[in-house]
Amino acid sequence: MKKITLLLTLVTSLLSALLAGCGSSAGGQKDLKIGATAGPYSDQLRKGIKPLLEEKGYRVTIVEFQDYVQPNTALLSGSIDANVFQNTAYLDNYIKEQQADLTGIIPIPTVPMGVYSKKHRSLDDIREGTRISLPNDPTNQARALGVLQTLGLLKLRPDADALHVSEKDIVENPKQIQIVPLEAAQLPRSLDDVDYAVVNGNFALASGWKLSDALKLEQTPKPYIIVLTVRTADKDKPFVKDLVEAYRSPSFDELIDREFQGFIKPEYAKEVGQ
Repeated sequence: MKKITLLLTLVTSLLSALLAGCGSSAGGQKDLKIGATAGPYSDQLRKGIKPLLEEKGYRVTIVEFQDYVQPNTALLSGSIDANVFQNTAYLDNYIKEQQADLTGIIPIPTVPMGVYSKKHRSLDDIREGTRISLPNDPTNQARALGVLQTLGLLKLRPDADALHVSEKDIVENPKQIQIVPLEAAQLPRSLDDVDYAVVNGNFALASGWKLSDALKLEQTPKPYIIVLTVRTADKDKPFVKDLVEAYRSPSFDELIDREFQGFIKPEYAKEVGQ
């Protein structure tokens, strides 16, 4: 009798193990948490990526963040499995400063940075002492200063690295523009207090602004295209390959054309759209 009981226990354990194995993808997990800043990138995930992953059996949770600090902290701690919020320049700088073991996997459709105002309808209104807010993190501040230089509002040191310039690199400011550095997520709110703001597109859209509201949109350089990011140890796992496949899918490309007009598409999207 004891032998029969032992045999039944072994069979039950074996069946449990087999069923557990059936509940996961080939060599990978089924529960997937993806972090993104609130706005267009979380919307892209929710509308275009999550459904495709669910078709493959994943249980997808989208975790929204309100700043540029928490998403990488959460990824490194294992609280999430991937994030979508940062551009290549930001990621490279973060890896260098934090010795972070993260890897950018694939560029995604990116909303351009823009100049917005509640008080003015034109950049022609810029006068001496005009107050302009822009991001205070090094990467996006350099990006915003580049936008202001393109507009002819200031001149940056010509020998400075365009990806790492700061206020210290301003060599000409003929209208004595007052630069107001703020956390990127706070820039839309700052429009009540400043004349203009150079705002990251995701935060502009999340605050109810449209791209057509911008007085100027940047021609987004390649280093500022948003990238899907994972822990380096996970970069070859099945869930990462499935994420890449979803971003490169025709259905996701159609979603971008339909609901995210004006976004800068990665090079691979040209092949998908053919």
